[in-house]
Amino acid sequence: MAFAVRCGPERVLLAGGDTALRGGAPADPDTRFEIGSLTKTFTALLLAEMVARGEVAYDDPVTRFLPRAAAPRLRGAPITLLHLATHTSGLPRLPPGLARRGAPAWFSNPYAAYSADDCHRALARTRPRTPPGTRVRYSNFGVGLLADLLTRAAHGPGDGAYARLLAARVLDPLGLTRTNCAADRPQATGYWHGRARPPWEIPALPGAGAVRSSARDLLTALDALLDPAAVPPGVPRTLRTALADVTTPRIALPRTGNRIALIWNIRPRPGRDLYHHSGGTRGFTTFAGFSPQTNVALTALANTSPTLSGAFTQRAYLALWTLAKDNAAGSSPHAHPGHRVMGIPRRT
Repeated sequence: MAFAVRCGPERVLLAGGDTALRGGAPADPDTRFEIGSLTKTFTALLLAEMVARGEVAYDDPVTRFLPRAAAPRLRGAPITLLHLATHTSGLPRLPPGLARRGAPAWFSNPYAAYSADDCHRALARTRPRTPPGTRVRYSNFGVGLLADLLTRAAHGPGDGAYARLLAARVLDPLGLTRTNCAADRPQATGYWHGRARPPWEIPALPGAGAVRSSARDLLTALDALLDPAAVPPGVPRTLRTALADVTTPRIALPRTGNRIALIWNIRPRPGRDLYHHSGGTRGFTTFAGFSPQTNVALTALANTSPTLSGAFTQRAYLALWTLAKDNAAGSSPHAHPGHRVMGIPRRT
């Protein structure tokens, strides 16, 4: 396991255990872990950066970038990039047919044999389950599609296009040297019930779960989200703008008071907001969160698969909650003036 914490001006990095049960090196803050769905937060940052450049707009329909043959069957309003980044597109969690195709490798690498062409064929026969913008429904399919559309808008599709674009626009400028999509570079070995898992492969939907990172790099990314003005002078203006824009609340959920920014979940608490997201692959569990008002951030990574109880993620969230609560006194306010938060109607 590896942990990284910011509490006010102090940063702490911790690691324990080995990168493999047999013959592994000791884990350290630079050990690479598969971060699963935490990848989506980087895809959201890439989206905001491209909006800042004027290459795309949040209200662009997905059909602007898709081949005509891949266009989904719509229900009412078009699906936009913002719908994909807030899980309000109405698309299902997975592309139709992927679960059946991946069943033989479900506990190892279920996405590995699913191609981008497979994904586009599935999209063409997909009808959103709800009209876009009316309901939050978590979708790997949707965010994976978002990444594909961003690469098409930037320089066209191709093998590794997302990885290259993300590195050029986000990872390299922020100095995240241990963060990338490469499955063939050194990383911890993942385990499921004590059994080693192969490196995670997700070629058709890399923007939904292909990134690897370290505790140190993730804390650096969280630091930048906490205070975009404090990033190094060499960071491009468009990325500085994106770091602020990505945390802007976009969706207000009924009954709970919770909100959604671009991918990030937001739980308002008295005097502070808690931004958080988790991730998992067949051999790894990860969590990241931060509280802008209290200058607190935390990330936790383990090379074992998520449990049904979600205990690791819950404990990491509670640690973030406690640190933010304890550090709330004397912290400066943080707000997003001038942005409208869209409410989702009450429905089941």
